[in-house]
Formats: sequence, C-alpha cells, structure tokens
Amino acid sequence: MLPKKDLLILTELRTNSRETLTQISRHTGVPISTIFDKIKYYQGNLILKHTTLIDFSKLGFNARADIMVKVDRDVREKAKEFLTNHQNVNSVFKISNGFDFLVEGVFKNVKDVEDFIDSFGGKFKLEHVQVYYIIEDIKKEAFMNDLQLLDMVV
Repeated sequence: MLPKKDLLILTELRTNSRETLTQISRHTGVPISTIFDKIKYYQGNLILKHTTLIDFSKLGFNARADIMVKVDRDVREKAKEFLTNHQNVNSVFKISNGFDFLVEGVFKNVKDVEDFIDSFGGKFKLEHVQVYYIIEDIKKEAFMNDLQLLDMVV
C-alpha cells in the first residue's frame, strides 16, 4: 500500500493533472521537491498517462457507443490489431462473459457506428455483437479524485 502523502499527490493529479507543483504542495502539505520526485518515480509505472478529456460532440462526433464483440478464435489477434488501429476506436478492453472485446467508439453519427460494425463483421468472423449507445456522461474518470476516497485505499 502507498503512503498517504503519495495518495494525496495522486488524488490531486487525478483531479487536475495540469495543476502546478506549487498548487499541489499547497493542497497536500507535501514539499514541491518531494512531489516532483514522486511523480517522476511513478511515471510509466503507476501513472500510465497524463491526458485530456474532450467533449467529442463539440467536434461533430455525436455518436458514442460501447460495442461488445465475440469473434472466432482463429481471427482474434487480427481483430484486436484492427480494433487498436481503427481511427474511431477510443479504447479496447479484453473482457469475459461470452465476449472477447469491449470497444469504445466515437463516431459522427449512428450510421457510422453501423457501418463500422458491418465493416468489422465483414473482415472477421463475428459470433456475437451487442451495441450500447452512450446517451450522456453522468460520471467520468472520477475514481480517486476525491480526498474522501483515500480511506478506501489506505
């Protein structure tokens, strides 16, 4: 388990990864040099990536979908490669319970989602597909960005 000051630093980064080290130090009471060393130490290990969340609809991508697929075992690796390289795929997860992959896709419209599924199905032996259209984000990327949650981790 991580020390509490490390968890405080991580919580601040989860809330706003663009916050300055000075601001993080003020919020946590941890010296700036320690914060710098901790971030450098955890980079690429515990901290996988610093990123920006985007409202895709403001860029004209109004259809988001979570797509669960099961493919024939013989084409699973090629399907994974196709999905990881497709421009509309935001995230791919290997899952269980009768499916191989959960694909989070971002598209201009619902027709583009359907075209993607048809294209994917035409290239690979799809055994099963379920599509869930995302209507609204209610909570996103919020785990461990609240100091009250630290009690769960400690």
